[in-house]
Amino acid sequence: MKSVQQAERILEEAELIHSEQTVVQTVHRLATDITRELAQQYPLVLCVMGGAVVFTGQLLPQLRFPLDFDYLHLTRYDKKMTGGEIHWQAEPKENMKDRVVLVLDDILDEGITLAAIRDKVLEKGAKAFYSAVLAEKETGKPKPFKADFVGLTVPDRYVFGFGMDIHGAWRNLPAIYAVKD
Repeated sequence: MKSVQQAERILEEAELIHSEQTVVQTVHRLATDITRELAQQYPLVLCVMGGAVVFTGQLLPQLRFPLDFDYLHLTRYDKKMTGGEIHWQAEPKENMKDRVVLVLDDILDEGITLAAIRDKVLEKGAKAFYSAVLAEKETGKPKPFKADFVGLTVPDRYVFGFGMDIHGAWRNLPAIYAVKD
């Protein structure tokens, strides 16, 4: 993003897809569902940097069970609006061998990134892999990956807010917006 004015114009021209209230309620529902499934498993929770930071920060305090926490960082977008090749920037430091692992991500788009994460986690010896995404994009195409916990669906458009960026900006919005067609 080159200027405040450009960022503000993008937001002014965008369409609100999910309000702050809807997002808050969704995170609470996901926390309840995840707690029901994983409360007795003492999982290792991994945050996918940087998009899932806001989602993770809101979700973790609502998980009512012991867990270990770490992060990983890989990208296909790198401030662009279309995905490319996967670039691993940081792998988790925690040992995953014989662990139940829950990966938190902002959005399930094509499923390529989460499929690569799942493969890496299982390759490292995890005994079970779960994933939770704040949003899943309705692409109308088959995906190589299905999340265990899905918060919201979003249209097949570029979305931003609540951790998801547009050209590096607007991760800090409390709601989710889409670029107009």
